[in-house]
Amino acid sequence: MFLSLRFFELANVLSLLYWSYSFILRMNMTLKKLPIGIQTFSEIREDNYVYIDKTGLAYELLQSYKYVFLSRPRRFGKSLFLDTLRNIFEGNKHFFAGLAIENQWDWDVRYPVIRVSFASGKIESREQLDHRLLRILKQNQQELDIDCEEPDSVAGCFEELIRKAHAKYNQKVVILVDEYDKPILDNITNTEIAKEIRDGLVNFYSVIKGSDEFLRFAFLTGVSKFTKTSIFSGLNNITDISLDEEFGDICGYSQHDIDTTFIPYLEGVDREKLKEWYNGYNFLGSKMYNPFDILKFIAKNHKYANYWFESGTPTFLIELIKKQHYFLPSLTNLRVDEKLLNSFDIDNLDLEVILYQSGYLTIDRVQTLGVKTYYYLKLPNLEVKASLTDSILKLFNNSPSNQADIQVNIHMALLENNMDSFKQALSSMFASIPYNNYTHNVIQNYEGFYASVVYVYLQSLGLSIIGEDVTNQGRIDLTILMDQAIYIMEFKVDHPNKPSANALQQIKDKRYADKYLDAQKPIYLIGIHFNAEQKNIAQFEWEQLSLNS
Repeated sequence: MFLSLRFFELANVLSLLYWSYSFILRMNMTLKKLPIGIQTFSEIREDNYVYIDKTGLAYELLQSYKYVFLSRPRRFGKSLFLDTLRNIFEGNKHFFAGLAIENQWDWDVRYPVIRVSFASGKIESREQLDHRLLRILKQNQQELDIDCEEPDSVAGCFEELIRKAHAKYNQKVVILVDEYDKPILDNITNTEIAKEIRDGLVNFYSVIKGSDEFLRFAFLTGVSKFTKTSIFSGLNNITDISLDEEFGDICGYSQHDIDTTFIPYLEGVDREKLKEWYNGYNFLGSKMYNPFDILKFIAKNHKYANYWFESGTPTFLIELIKKQHYFLPSLTNLRVDEKLLNSFDIDNLDLEVILYQSGYLTIDRVQTLGVKTYYYLKLPNLEVKASLTDSILKLFNNSPSNQADIQVNIHMALLENNMDSFKQALSSMFASIPYNNYTHNVIQNYEGFYASVVYVYLQSLGLSIIGEDVTNQGRIDLTILMDQAIYIMEFKVDHPNKPSANALQQIKDKRYADKYLDAQKPIYLIGIHFNAEQKNIAQFEWEQLSLNS
């Protein structure tokens, strides 16, 4: 009797395991495909790809505005959203079954759509720009079955196309422009070429303003927003929704999307770690993930890597950082005003704004003081922290193997609270900077240079760092927050016959550590003096602060 009961229990367990395994297999067989690199809405809907429903936001947008601009970093889903709008206006109802807009939109009304995209290829002159625009206009003529009488005139043919499409289809026209700014950004370090291309785009886009009576809707997307005195001069009636809270989630994946739609794809994944790596983009809506990161992470069997960053290294940003001798620790504690909204012009490249609009900085919080609004920016996540600083590191050290050894030594010294090893690692770091980095400039004479070098090495390790850390007595040059300790660092540069005030003593006199006494962990005060001639550490002093002091 006992044996038969045990056998019955075993049979039940085996049966349960069999059905569990069968269920998992069925789930895996029915999982939708991942739309990596697919920006065509119809293909996603027809071929059983994952789609995060943005059509409710699309409907609200179409009900609220006529001329719209949206800025988002690359690979954030702008092109897919644009193609979604195209299918809405063309009345392709069958692609929207089960989506938020299905029973809200009047599918019986169909609009002629003109599409313009600069997403592919590179334009390097005004002549190439005009040639590309004429090709785009010819393609739209073919799709709308219209012939332009001025086929060689960019502005003339565009205006004619709008008017004839309105007349032919007896409906107002929709214009959708993808990556409107890419021809300029591709040439941003060559000011003269960039200006020529800007003028060509102004010539083209100003047609939109002059065609108001024939238009139902116009939507432009891009990475950057140039000032209204330049490329937007012909479109001063456009509404910028880039930081509109209502449309903050219009592109990208939210945490809700991760915790619902993508749950079957993330079995066994530590979602807090996933968030630390890829979440954090803030457009005043939800904190967002870049879709490319999530899709590649799943496709690569949950391997953490710099997918988004490596898909397009920001070469011109690195050159701009180098050219401006930018104080890199500012990236951890940065405040800007409404210039974040007003953007920049070719003659006035504001690095913080470019870093924000390109996705390498994001909004941490917003503060309103009187009539002024300020935006505090930060690096969005671990991927950007490590990747951007790794790229910047190459400005200082172009030997990858040597660089890796230094990074390991710095990290181990901090983990072990070993100040002698930390000093040695920092000395090796500055000794590794090639001599020609100092040629034809005097950057070695400034504290900011040394602080930037130390910062970029520490940030590349993914550590929590605060540059120009504000206290009630002043600003700490650099603070490192770790699980086992806090490091407070002050830098000074000693010139020949002109020693600086003592760095360690300044930390103590201004009681910089008071800010962190409640942390209840060891606090190390580190004062470092650099020799401008030797371009390395001249004096390294440190003390461990007693928690009872």
